[in-house]
Amino acid sequence: MTPDQFTHHTADLGEVTLHYVTAGGGEPVVLLHGWPQTWFMWRDVIPLLAQHFAVVAPDMRGLGDSSRPKSGYDKMTVARDIADLMTCLGHQRFRVVAHDWGGPVAFALAAQFPERVLAMAIFDAPVPGDGGDVVHHNRWHFGFHALPGLPEALTEGREDIYLRFFYKFGGARPDAISEEAQAEYVRAYAQPGAMTAGFNYYRAVPQDIADNGAFLNAGKRLEMPILVYGGDPNTRGRGLSALESWRRVAAHVTGGVAENCGHWIPEERPDFVATEVIRHFRSVGA
Repeated sequence: MTPDQFTHHTADLGEVTLHYVTAGGGEPVVLLHGWPQTWFMWRDVIPLLAQHFAVVAPDMRGLGDSSRPKSGYDKMTVARDIADLMTCLGHQRFRVVAHDWGGPVAFALAAQFPERVLAMAIFDAPVPGDGGDVVHHNRWHFGFHALPGLPEALTEGREDIYLRFFYKFGGARPDAISEEAQAEYVRAYAQPGAMTAGFNYYRAVPQDIADNGAFLNAGKRLEMPILVYGGDPNTRGRGLSALESWRRVAAHVTGGVAENCGHWIPEERPDFVATEVIRHFRSVGA
């Protein structure tokens, strides 16, 4: 199965219209992508998971070929988009696999709908406001992206240059993300409003920290089984800090460090990701 064999759909959820891809059959699994990527980051993972699950891979609010509302980029709102999408598809309970910004969205989804999320697998993503120190591992762009207006002014018409910098330096090797994928991501983020939507995920971090802090300060923790892998910290991965972050917010967390990977784990080692996800979901009986 190749990406051109996946089935594409759109779902009008009122405030936002989500583009999503489906494949396979059985129990549902939703895949949440990161920045600066789209659903396409899962292209090599989907065929492997589709042998066991009904896979749903959306473009999150504002990104890819989904619509771009002016607001709603806090992760609680983005998570409600995903919950609404799964409801529209008739999936009341499901599993979640997430990377990068998809990780905080996954946390917000599980925090708001714990009865619906059976299990999760998270790759190289911490939880904002988890109660630990804020560590971005030399990710200078967090502060830059949060500035009002400046990142748009400096990247407009230069999306190709700017985004390809991240693809080249974020992995364990410069070609960790294929040229085909880079071209697709640049196409998506060069669309009107797409870079602003991506920056808005960073601008919403103070709200995310407040929302997640309120959840934790109320004495709540996630109870579903969660698998967490960070990339090698020597090659732009988060190492064990990702696992440690989720252990502060959830009761049943396992995982470690994905060897020979930087930040882009699902694209660098799709076979490893699929194998670990299937093993995890089977082992917990979810």
